[in-house]
Amino acid sequence: MSSMDRILDGEVLVHHLTQDERMLDPELLARHGRTARTLVKEGPLRLTIMGIAAGGVLPTHRTDAHVTIHLLEGQVTFTARGRDYTLNVGDVLIFAPNVEHEARSATGGVFLLTVLYLGPESAVSDSVRAS
Repeated sequence: MSSMDRILDGEVLVHHLTQDERMLDPELLARHGRTARTLVKEGPLRLTIMGIAAGGVLPTHRTDAHVTIHLLEGQVTFTARGRDYTLNVGDVLIFAPNVEHEARSATGGVFLLTVLYLGPESAVSDSVRAS
């Protein structure tokens, strides 16, 4: 399905992740060792389904947003702050903003990536609520 034909925002969205996994481009996965498809792009929220091929690598990167990774298929190892985190199906990994990380998979895997961009005003209100 073309990106042009998908709804990426709205008040109520439903995604059936097993169907969304099939939207990953197998040719891109084979050629680059990874591929992704954005499912939701609404305000500060991004939901992306990502695939890593067997032997594939997601190079070191960081974002200024909160990140969660929910493994749906296979096994993927993420490295952050000098430590490896091997995820199996159903595991969830969470990174704070600006945590540099990378990923690799010997067997291949599919995961749901959630990114939440919170502006400086959100960080201030979180710290105020915590006191």
